[in-house]
Amino acid sequence: MATHNFAPTRFHNTLGPHEPALTIADGDTVITTTLDAWGFDAGDTKRAEAPNPMTGPFFVAGAEPGDTLHVRIDRMTPIRSTGWTFSVLAPNVVDPAAVAALPARERVFWEIDRDAGRARLVDPPAALRDWSVALAPMLGCLGVAPAGGQAISTATSGPNGGNMDYRRLGPGCTVAFPVGMPGALFHLGDGHACQGDGEIVGTGIETAFEVEFTVRLEKGRAIGWPRGEDAEWIFAIGNARPLDQALQHATTEMLGWLGEDYGLEPTAASHFLGEVVRYDVANVFNPAYSVACRIAKSRLAELKTD
Repeated sequence: MATHNFAPTRFHNTLGPHEPALTIADGDTVITTTLDAWGFDAGDTKRAEAPNPMTGPFFVAGAEPGDTLHVRIDRMTPIRSTGWTFSVLAPNVVDPAAVAALPARERVFWEIDRDAGRARLVDPPAALRDWSVALAPMLGCLGVAPAGGQAISTATSGPNGGNMDYRRLGPGCTVAFPVGMPGALFHLGDGHACQGDGEIVGTGIETAFEVEFTVRLEKGRAIGWPRGEDAEWIFAIGNARPLDQALQHATTEMLGWLGEDYGLEPTAASHFLGEVVRYDVANVFNPAYSVACRIAKSRLAELKTD
């Protein structure tokens, strides 16, 4: 169980069968850095092209198709004092008749105060001159190489993960991916200092990060879609368009999970889900939308397991 300090020199705009940047083992921890969504680093120097250049991939020794890779996000530290977003809502999240009334869409900048743990607009509208947000770091894009050997754009997502933009994918979260290629080939990037549900302006507060993560390999466990957990919740993520298909993928994955690990046959799982489930719209901006099907661990503790 080694700790690797890895300084990336190459970045990828696809998740796929790229030459491994580093080989790691089950239980290893990696400390590395990411660029922002447009390829700018800690010094605000452009080092790669958009969209969402990825650090990696990391080859996990022993990982084979049919396994599951668990990635625990241990820490995310902003390494730049600035970030950026777009200025107005994405046109697809409002009524078509409202689009013409929106101001021109521009890139705007934020100050990131790492000591205070807050971010504020550099040039805010008058009503927001005293407003700031708490930093809540998350990875917008992370995943493994897809099973078919393709290289899939970091603008979108699928069963292998990718650009899911789910705000719970931050420190303290462990996310699981189905291994589709030897070594899994784990990629990460697109760090956000903060983001609400849906990524409805088309970005979070985009900036560069130092990220620490730890991998665990589960042999012979095949899952269909990304799964995750933190201290309070378990969740499954579906990625697709239209939005209802993403919800279907997430719900189907959770249904299987409840059967595999909690012994609930479909009728019992249906009753349970029907009363305790929560859904998060993770993003409605990317080519594939993302929906998370979420259950509180406190509710799982109510189940009889004998």
